[in-house]
Amino acid sequence: MKILFIALSGLIVAQPTAANPARDAILKSFASEAGVSSFSAAAGKEFFQGTHQGGKPESPSCTSCHTKNLRNQGRTRVGKVIEPMAVSANPNRFTDPEKVAKWFRRNCNTVLGRECSAAEKGNILTYLMSQ
Repeated sequence: MKILFIALSGLIVAQPTAANPARDAILKSFASEAGVSSFSAAAGKEFFQGTHQGGKPESPSCTSCHTKNLRNQGRTRVGKVIEPMAVSANPNRFTDPEKVAKWFRRNCNTVLGRECSAAEKGNILTYLMSQ
């Protein structure tokens, strides 16, 4: 698999898919808000797969609904299908800033009981873009 490296005003992101200006702008916005120049896919993976407290007991991890294999479909607690989170399996993922904001807000509150920080969002998105 070829890895493409793209530069976003000093922000370096490794991803196995073609660059997407809308996705890149979302990531750049998180970097600006967090006051950082880069994010960590490893930290994003650790967060995404980790078990958290503070949210709903039946959803202690992002993988509770999204599964550990991000190329597969997930399911909500009520059985609704969630399309793959991996950008390689779902190229339109994370291209609409309003949807990204909505789902981060909703899912972070479900798992953590609070909104994710911009750094957490950037790390998670970087991880999902690398899949």
